Amino acid sequence: MKDRLDDIIQGLQQKSATKQAIYRNTYQTFTRMKELSQEIVDELTNRITTHNADVVIEYKAISDLEFQIKFSGDLLVFVMHSNIVTFPDDYEIMRNDYVDEDFRRRFFGHIMAYNFMADTIKYNRLDDPGYLVGRMLINIENHFVIEGVKQMDLPYDRIARNVISDDMLRLIVESAMIAAVNNDLMGQDVSDIERITYKQKLENSQLSRPRKLGFMVSHELTH
Repeated sequence: MKDRLDDIIQGLQQKSATKQAIYRNTYQTFTRMKELSQEIVDELTNRITTHNADVVIEYKAISDLEFQIKFSGDLLVFVMHSNIVTFPDDYEIMRNDYVDEDFRRRFFGHIMAYNFMADTIKYNRLDDPGYLVGRMLINIENHFVIEGVKQMDLPYDRIARNVISDDMLRLIVESAMIAAVNNDLMGQDVSDIERITYKQKLENSQLSRPRKLGFMVSHELTH
């Protein structure tokens, strides 16, 4: 019995240490992403206001685990999840030789970027959807992959070669902004808005609900 308990304790300690290290990596990455995003917003503001003072680009820190970038009618929401995750054995990243070589590489911190319409937040339209731009998975060795949206078109190799750097984080933020700008707002079919209830009129300051096109999301990793 003692041997089994020792095995349990050893396993828990090893897994706990792994997850704590990955959380620290992810948090440090997210903190640096915040700083670089502020720099990007400042640079864009300085460059664009010389041509058009009406175009406003804003950075806003919401919490330790969330920040936003607002530009034109778009809002990018970057969120770091507080939990460390793994995936089923048949998930693409789990079939990678680099991941398979060390069980600690099977766990990941993750950062998501969602694209909302800026007016969704401004008018508190709770039913408006946000669209995933990309998910960044980070491991214990500060290696990463970007999962999801092909529109970002980032030139990454596999996770064994992807090491986090300022240049890569800046590229991720800039690519997310480009993807959001190119995600057009589509009006509703007139048949969808030709009749409303009085309750809808009272509850909605915006009766017509245009939607983003959304992104072509794949479960394969961008590489």
